[in-house]
Amino acid sequence: MSELERQVDLFLTGLKQENVSAHTLRAYASDLRQFVEYFSPPGADPPPLAKLDTLALREWLGDLYRHRLAAVSMRRKLAAVRSLFRFLVAHGVVEVNLARLLRTPKAPQTVPRVPTAEQTNVLIDQVAEDRLNRPFPARDLAIFELLYGCGVRISELVAVNLADLDLAERWLLVRGKGKKERQVPFGAKAAAAIERYLAARQATPLETALFLNHRGGRLTDRGARGIVKLYATALAGDASIHPHSFRHAFATHLLSDGADLRAIQELLGHARLSTTQKYTQVSLTDLMAVYDKAHPKA
Repeated sequence: MSELERQVDLFLTGLKQENVSAHTLRAYASDLRQFVEYFSPPGADPPPLAKLDTLALREWLGDLYRHRLAAVSMRRKLAAVRSLFRFLVAHGVVEVNLARLLRTPKAPQTVPRVPTAEQTNVLIDQVAEDRLNRPFPARDLAIFELLYGCGVRISELVAVNLADLDLAERWLLVRGKGKKERQVPFGAKAAAAIERYLAARQATPLETALFLNHRGGRLTDRGARGIVKLYATALAGDASIHPHSFRHAFATHLLSDGADLRAIQELLGHARLSTTQKYTQVSLTDLMAVYDKAHPKA
C-alpha cells in the first residue's frame, strides 16, 4: 500500500470514529479513491506526499474540468481533498494544506424546484389512500407526513429512534449534520399517521429505529428514497420529486405564509442564515411568475 493510500485509510477511519453520517463517509471514500487513482499510473504507485505540489493538484483539478464534471461535483471532490490535507497537516505528515490554494469552481446559482402546497398535499393524500396496495402503507404515509411536516433530511428521518418521538407534545428529536441535535414540532396529521404506523410496526428484537424495512430492521437512507420515488412517479407522474423536495416545500411554504426566516433556520438546522435565504429567492421567483401572468402591464 502506498503512503497516500495509507493516509487516506487513516483519514477515513478517523471520520468513522467521529461518527459522521454513512452518506458522508461513502462520499469521501469515493472521491478520495478517485483522487488516488488519478495519481496512480497503470502498474505504479502514486508519488510520495512530499512530491504532491500545487501544480500537481492543479493538474488533477484541470482533469476534472476536462471530464466536464458539474461544478457541484468538483466542489465536493475538492472539499474532500482539502479535508484530507487538513488531516495530514494536523498529524505532521505535510506542512501546508496545498489544496486550500486551489480556486474553488464556481457553482451556478440555481433556485430549487419546489412543488406547490396543493401539489404536495394532493400527493400525500393519495399516499394515504393506499392506491398502490403497498405492504406497509402506514409506514409510507408516516414518512411523507414527517418529511413535509418537519422539513427533515431523509438521513435524519431514518436515524430517528422511538425514544426521539414525543407524541404527547408532538416534538421530534432530530440529529442533523455534525451530530447536532434539534427539536422539531409536527402537526396533528403527522401525529395521527405515526400512531397508526406504530400500531402496525413489527420490529426485530431490540430494534430502536422508528422506521423499519421489510425485515424489521432500520430502514436505510436508500430504501426511504426508493419509497418516495415510487410514490412520486406512480401517483404524481413526476420522478424528479425526491425527499429533499419536501424539505424545500416545508421551508418555502412557511416563508410564503409569513414565518420568520430565523425560525425556519432553526427548524431546518442550518448553521448559517445564508443557507436558509435561498428560500426567499424561491418565493420571489414565484411572486414574479404570478406578476407576469396576472398584471396587464407585465
